Amino acid sequence: MKTDRFDLIRDHLFAHGPATVDDLSAATGASAATIRRDLTALEAQGHILRDHGSARLAEGAGREVAFAIRARANLSAKRAIAEVAFRHVAAGQSIFLDAGTTTHQLARRIRLAPMPLTVTTNCVPIAEELSGLPDLTVLLIGGRYRPENASLVGLLAERALADLWFDVLFIGAGAIAPDLNLYSLDADEARASALMLTRATRTVILADSSKFGRTLPYRVAPLSPATQLITDTVTPDWRDRLAAIPVTEAVPVGAAIPVIAANPSTGTVHSTAPIP
Repeated sequence: MKTDRFDLIRDHLFAHGPATVDDLSAATGASAATIRRDLTALEAQGHILRDHGSARLAEGAGREVAFAIRARANLSAKRAIAEVAFRHVAAGQSIFLDAGTTTHQLARRIRLAPMPLTVTTNCVPIAEELSGLPDLTVLLIGGRYRPENASLVGLLAERALADLWFDVLFIGAGAIAPDLNLYSLDADEARASALMLTRATRTVILADSSKFGRTLPYRVAPLSPATQLITDTVTPDWRDRLAAIPVTEAVPVGAAIPVIAANPSTGTVHSTAPIP
């Protein structure tokens, strides 16, 4: 479909920078003539700029597509993680879903089986995903809009969080570093996340395997024995690291390890139903 090809073109330009028609043809599998027509349409929409035989994202477009690109990365793992996380959602709870692409998949899973809930979030796509559902109240906290993560952060967000309490916090992770701390790419995101961790009875971290062993500039908080972690795969090295804390096991899945494993490739947890 043309819209899918547009996404591929934008993804490629976001990841690799300026590209020629031949580059984009190879990346999408479309003919050079088709790519030229697509670039004309994308330029007319303000998404790209063309110059001397190449194309690049227009100013600001990279920020706009960042969340969408990350949402498509490791999608099967994120859906499997969301399926396990959904087991920790119960009618009548007050939960918080932080801004992230894996928590967004949990919101989509909740939409498939709505129940009486109060869901607070700082993520605009999550609030939109859950809007209009019967018996479900959505609270979107205020703050400075950060388009890279479709999130609301800053002083207003922190003041709102300080006045709220949640039964369960579902939070993503930009990185889980070798020092067993969570890290974020943005200082305001890190401060908001750190505050969220103090405002819930239970905390469940949703992080696919690509987040392990990474480092980012801003420290959020250490993993702790009170933390529950849902991931898709656990290497032996990381299994040992997590066992040393230990991270709390919420639901035994597969081997009795201090991590909830949700790996679609091994059949531990596998959601085959498409999420609309």
